Amino acid sequence: MTARTLRQVIPGAETSDGAGVRIKRSLGQQPSVRLDPFLMLDEFGSADAADYISGFPSHPHRGFETVTYMIEGHMLHEDHLGNRGDLRNGGVQWMTAGRGIIHSEMPQQEEGVMRGFQLWLNLPAAEKMTDAGYRDIQPEDIPEIVLAGGQIKLIAGTLVIDGIPHAGAVTGRSTQPVYADIHLDPAGQVTLPVPETHNGMLYLYDGEASLGNTDLQLSAANVLGDGDHISVTAGAQGARLLLIAGKPIGEPIVQYGPFVMNTREEIEQTLRDFRDGRLTA
Repeated sequence: MTARTLRQVIPGAETSDGAGVRIKRSLGQQPSVRLDPFLMLDEFGSADAADYISGFPSHPHRGFETVTYMIEGHMLHEDHLGNRGDLRNGGVQWMTAGRGIIHSEMPQQEEGVMRGFQLWLNLPAAEKMTDAGYRDIQPEDIPEIVLAGGQIKLIAGTLVIDGIPHAGAVTGRSTQPVYADIHLDPAGQVTLPVPETHNGMLYLYDGEASLGNTDLQLSAANVLGDGDHISVTAGAQGARLLLIAGKPIGEPIVQYGPFVMNTREEIEQTLRDFRDGRLTA
C-alpha cells in the first residue's frame, strides 16, 4: 500500500468562455496543462448574474465528453438530437460529443448563485467518431456514501470502502473515470483507493484540507503522485473537494477550440465537416 502525495499544483486561472461566463480554469488553461485523460476543468461560481447570464449559446464539439456538475443554480441544455435537460442543484449532465454534437447551455435564472464545474474527458481514437449521446443525471440518482467523518457523492466509477464496493451513477467508460464529490466534517478524515493505473487530482472548492501532511490549494488542480490510495483530512471548518481520476489514453492530442482529435488532418476534416454541415451527419 502506497499513499499518494501531492505532485503538482495547477491554480485555477481567471478567464471567460461561452458568451462571457466568468470561470476559473485549471486543467486546459494551456495545451500543455492537461492530465490524461482529462483535457480541461473549469469552476464557475458567482452571485452576480452579469458573470453568467449570457451562458453558452449554441456551439459544436467533436472527439470527447463533457461532464457538467451543478452545485447551485439552474441551467438548460439543448442539442441538435432533440435532447433537453434541466441541470439543477446537485445534478450532472454527461454529454458524449463523439463524431459531433451542437448544443447550448443557458442559465434559467436572472439572480442568485450559480456554481459548478465542467470537466472535459478525452475519448480514445477508436471512440472519437462514435454516435453522440446525452445523459441527464438527477441528484437522487447519484449514490451517496456515508462516512464516519462526512459523505461522498459518487458521480462516476467505483470506490471500495471498508471492503464494500460502491458504484457511481456512471460506469463502464474505457478510461474508467472516478469522479467523487467529498464532503468532510470539521477535522474529518477519509482514506480512499485510487487505482495505480490512474492519473488523479483533488480539487478543493470549500474549506481547508490536507493530503497527508501537505495542505491542498483552494480552486486548484492538486495533482496526485503515484500510489494506490489517498488520505485526506479536513480543517477546522470542514472541506468540500472533488476526487477526479482516470486511466490515461496515451495517444497524441490535437485540439482546435471545441474539437479534439489525434492528428492535424483529422482536425482539418472536422473543420470541413462543420463548414459543410456534416459534423453531426
